[in-house]
Amino acid sequence: MDPDARPFDQRERANGAAEGADAAARGADAAARGADGGATEVVAETRSARFARKAHRTRLYVYAGVAVVLLVFLIALVLANTGRVKVSWVFGHSLVSLVWLVLFTAILGLLLGMVLGALFHWRTRRPRG
Repeated sequence: MDPDARPFDQRERANGAAEGADAAARGADAAARGADGGATEVVAETRSARFARKAHRTRLYVYAGVAVVLLVFLIALVLANTGRVKVSWVFGHSLVSLVWLVLFTAILGLLLGMVLGALFHWRTRRPRG
């Protein structure tokens, strides 16, 4: 429906409501700025909040440093173990690069540990209800 097709008094009420909302928003902004019209006063950070923020930042830097050290260690592991080794299976054997064997067993151990941890958690969880 076209807004101009409404009766005159309905248009005035709609315009007045919109102007009232604008005025309320302007009043809230003025109240937030304070009586002098300046910016709001920033609440000072407590000592414990500042300590927690800086401790969190320090932990992030430590995690990043540990990640870099582990990456360097992984690169050194790859470069030091490029030789091929004989792997005996139940029904035969194969020649595999040592680094792939180490990485495969590490990933397999990680996955098995995650599965066993989830299984133990599921089997020993608190009963529902």
